[in-house]
Order: sequence, then C-alpha cells, then structure tokens
Amino acid sequence: MKKQIKKTGIGKAVDAIIEDGKGNIVLIKRKYPPFKDYYALPGGAIEKGEKTKDALIRETKEETNLSIKIIKKIGIYNEPGRDPRGKIQSTAFKCSIVGLVSDMKSGDDAKEVELVPKEKLKEIDLAFDHRKMLKDGNVLK
Repeated sequence: MKKQIKKTGIGKAVDAIIEDGKGNIVLIKRKYPPFKDYYALPGGAIEKGEKTKDALIRETKEETNLSIKIIKKIGIYNEPGRDPRGKIQSTAFKCSIVGLVSDMKSGDDAKEVELVPKEKLKEIDLAFDHRKMLKDGNVLK
C-alpha cells in the first residue's frame, strides 16, 4: 500500500541528494503519479510524529535499499505549486552512502533506482522542484 500525502493543510516531506563519491547522484524513477516515470530524488512523506531526519533515512531505505549518512540540510522548499497534490513543504538534505552501493535496488514507490553522472543531470526531466534542490546543493550549475 502506497502512502499518500494528504491534500488538506500542509504536508511535510523530505528529499535526499545522495552522492556516491565518484561524481554520481542517486535518482529514482517514480512508479506512481504525480510525475509517474520521471526521475526524482529519493524521499517522501514524513509520518505523524516522525522526526525529519528519521523520515529521510526511512524513505531512502524504502526506495533505494541504501543506508545513508546525512551531511547537511540544503533547504526548505514550499513554493506554491511545487507539488500538484497540494501544499507540500519538503526539506532537502545532502547525504552520502553508508555501506555498499551494490546494495542499491528499487523498492516502495520507486520503479527504478540509478546512479546518474552529474554531467547527465541537465539532460534529464526531473519531478517536482528537484532541479532547484540539486542547484542549491551545488550539484548542478
């Protein structure tokens, strides 16, 4: 059963910019709308009572099977219209992989998970405002 972000009030979400140390970024391909089949940063809804960083670690594990270390917060994204489901505020974090990148496999609402070279990111259509997050995280120019 997939989790839905509520359409009423302001939903809270997290997104992870995960670098592998070799010039690649972890992206998922979304399994469900909105932005079905678009590439996106791993992430998702913060559950009631859950801490932001715990949600990031959980969502990343569910979608990519990777364990991560949070390096720093990139920013909070709450522009109107950033998510067609309603008012969703997302906090983005820069992260690194803990353990083996070979553990990576898609799960939960991720159709695929890939390591994408940074120089290829500008050629890819990204979901939501993830391009802005990548720019703010100094991954894209």
